Amino acid sequence: MAEQYTGMAIGIFELESECICFVALDAAAKAADVKIQAVERNRLKAGACVKMRGTVSNVKAAMEAALDAAKGRSKVVSHTVIAAPSEDTETAITMTIGK
Repeated sequence: MAEQYTGMAIGIFELESECICFVALDAAAKAADVKIQAVERNRLKAGACVKMRGTVSNVKAAMEAALDAAKGRSKVVSHTVIAAPSEDTETAITMTIGK
């Protein structure tokens, strides 16, 4: 699974509301050519984390759309774009999916 994302930028955002994460990822997927790699529910709180992949420009556009869709609906816990994840970062990201 990880091999299909090799060389792609990654965008990660976490919201306090799992439901609004789906609204935000829908906006992201419609705004730019990105693949949703994972949606991870926060087991301790009501929120979730979304990982999306694509070119740097597409991930940035998708992130902007996602955060805009979440604005006023859910608190953004964190968000980032990693343009060129290292091999170790890719390994760590893969390890966290489904955990």
